[in-house]
Amino acid sequence: MQEEDNKKTKRIKQISVTKLFGMFDHTVPLNLEDRITIIHGPNGFGKTAILRLIKSLFSQSNTVLREVPFDELRIDFDDNTSFWITKTAQTSQSVEKEENTQIITFNATGRLPFLLSSKYSLSQTRRSLFERTAPVTRVGPRTWRDDFTDEELTMEDVVERYGDKVLPEVIIEKEPEWLTEMRRVLPIRLIETQRLLNSSIRSSRFPEYDKIRQTRRPAMIPTVTKFSEEIARLIERKIAESATLAQSLDRTFPARVFRPTTEQRNVSDHELRDRLTKLEKKRLSLMAISLLDQDNSEAFQMDNYMDDNKRAMLSVYVEDAERKLEVFDEMADKIDLLTKIINKRFLYKKMSITREQGFVFTTDNGMLESLSSGEQHELVLFYEMLFKVASGSLILVDEPELSLHVVWQMEFLRDLQEITKLASLDVLLATHSPQIINDRWDLTVELKGPNN
Repeated sequence: MQEEDNKKTKRIKQISVTKLFGMFDHTVPLNLEDRITIIHGPNGFGKTAILRLIKSLFSQSNTVLREVPFDELRIDFDDNTSFWITKTAQTSQSVEKEENTQIITFNATGRLPFLLSSKYSLSQTRRSLFERTAPVTRVGPRTWRDDFTDEELTMEDVVERYGDKVLPEVIIEKEPEWLTEMRRVLPIRLIETQRLLNSSIRSSRFPEYDKIRQTRRPAMIPTVTKFSEEIARLIERKIAESATLAQSLDRTFPARVFRPTTEQRNVSDHELRDRLTKLEKKRLSLMAISLLDQDNSEAFQMDNYMDDNKRAMLSVYVEDAERKLEVFDEMADKIDLLTKIINKRFLYKKMSITREQGFVFTTDNGMLESLSSGEQHELVLFYEMLFKVASGSLILVDEPELSLHVVWQMEFLRDLQEITKLASLDVLLATHSPQIINDRWDLTVELKGPNN
């Protein structure tokens, strides 16, 4: 158990890649104290490729690791351990068949290397059968698109992902347990430049193949719409969680009232009044963000004199109320920060969040309003960081400046710092914008050419 806990607390100290695109050697030390690192450099130097490689390394898909040319990708953690891969590849093709051989060697401190050797040979007949059976659509001579995830795949990727379902004779080499654990040790989320549209498919379970193949490609909807529906569901779940806890506490309330603890019997009137005041303030703030229903009833007022029995009973009630509202703490903090950041940005309109509608945007005169692309980019970015990742994650953001006014770009890092502090996140940004960097060049790492 202790070993698992240690793995979960790993943070990346440095990222290095050699011979990226056959020419670039980059080393990126992360700012562990400030939790924000910014990489910048000319187009074509590999900013986006580095983000995608990191994401692929810590996921179960090797697609990007195969497709992007490099010799070695290395991750050094803050506990002085490392995780790295090397790659060699060879491709050949004839009229009759298509063969690919690629060896990716996975290494980690204290582990035996694992060689992932991928080789397949499919006749034209077998390939045609495979395409009809698997949930993929051909988009190029040797590329396919996954109907569930919209990813572009090579034939090798398709075989690895779906071969065991539709081609029983295809044997996919399994990763060793240590590699599976290593790839899960750090939650990673990549926020790519194409972030305003999202697949409407909510699941990628194999039984849904027939349904998906009717359209061949999943429908795309605005990400803001999808997130709006999602946060409404999250609020409902949190309310249900509080209700379940309330039922449990209510069942045991009589027994606890008649058998109060020493602490409950000895609590002072002053402390009880203080806790009741805090409870009322908390209820009002939770009502304001739709985590509690509106209630216009007057708050309970303590008598000037409380005997020991009343004091003990009220103490039990206050403890129960505090526990019920505690359920909302994390979500309330995140909703509060998100609305604060967004409403500071928006001019002549305001965002609120309700459990019935999710995001609601109104003008100063109360009329419903839609968002510009820049406003959508801001909302999507900050929502993803607050609600789509676990504490301790590494967030990879590609070009956060997209569609943003210069003033918004200059404010971006300050708001990002609030988010990293609240959610305990590390962030690696790739940007072309000096306005995003603003006055924090101490957070930057410049990617340089092969002769520097």
